[in-house]
Amino acid sequence: MDLPVPPPVRPMLAKSAPAVPREPGLSYEPKWDGFRCVVFRDGDEVELGSRNDRPLTRYFPEVAEMLKSALPDKCVVDGEIVVVTAGGLDFDTLQNRLHPAASRVNKLAVETPASFVAFDLLALGDRDLTGEPFLQRRRLLEQVLDTTPARVHLTPTTQDPDVAQDWFTRFEGAGFDGVMVKANDLAYLQDKRVMLKVKHERTADCVVAGFRWHKDGEGVGSLLLGLFDDEGRLHHVGVASSFTAARRRELVEELKPLRDNASADHPWREWADAAAQAKAEGKMPGGVSRWTGGKDLSWEALRPELVAEVRYEHVQSGRLRHGGRLVRFRPDRTPRSCTYAQLDEVAPAELSTLFAEAHK
Repeated sequence: MDLPVPPPVRPMLAKSAPAVPREPGLSYEPKWDGFRCVVFRDGDEVELGSRNDRPLTRYFPEVAEMLKSALPDKCVVDGEIVVVTAGGLDFDTLQNRLHPAASRVNKLAVETPASFVAFDLLALGDRDLTGEPFLQRRRLLEQVLDTTPARVHLTPTTQDPDVAQDWFTRFEGAGFDGVMVKANDLAYLQDKRVMLKVKHERTADCVVAGFRWHKDGEGVGSLLLGLFDDEGRLHHVGVASSFTAARRRELVEELKPLRDNASADHPWREWADAAAQAKAEGKMPGGVSRWTGGKDLSWEALRPELVAEVRYEHVQSGRLRHGGRLVRFRPDRTPRSCTYAQLDEVAPAELSTLFAEAHK
């Protein structure tokens, strides 16, 4: 490809903010829950680049094809690949698109086609736009993006913080992560956390039923979390992670008493017997993740006696999206009190309403 901004591109990143900021000179966008994707087009060549340099083109051939009719002949566009359903954005279905078999990829492209949402323009023709202010890049994107194809969208944007706050609240039920905030004069700075993100956060008390070792082999990398359903079955709902090196080592000692005889009557003991199936399907906590390219996700059981208060963003398909953060352990809570009933149920929202706001 002969582009002024060649692949790979490290997408510009964001750091967290506790609330929607209200200073002048800011633009706000919904935060999409999908796969970040930088699109490179040079004539008939289209490449879909991911945040971690892993190409997405082979997994989403229908997206690459439809963008040929939506983008200029020579450009680089930053955006998000999402799967849109009647109930909103479906990240689980999106993850299932990452299948190693070409026949399965082609089948899923028809059964669960993905959409592309554009939100930044990095290059147009022979012009490198990364040094231009965001507002100028946005205006050019509005001019050159053709949203006639059914699954190509331009993300809504506003400079009104009240509208952004409304999006933050109203569209959570459609599966949105929150709100992105960009300075109007911001250049596109690869791999730099120069944007802001305002995300939904809640807490829940979960059973700590296992853990995974950190890649250094000396500390706890993540805690496996569970919640009880109405029939008394403990379900795996996600993990708590992102510990400091010191905290990882501390957790080894804190969890040590719970490792004794943990597997004997563990509610998840069948996962050990299903290790081969888990590795093939990638759906069980002991399985190999397709997206992490064979990363070892094996785990160690703990007697399910410890309760942890965990901060999370939102729930999808009965699991904590994006994992959780440990707030504290709760010796005052019994494991059986940790049920799904404590999770917030967010009313669904009409995704078409938000898409329509991009054209106001």
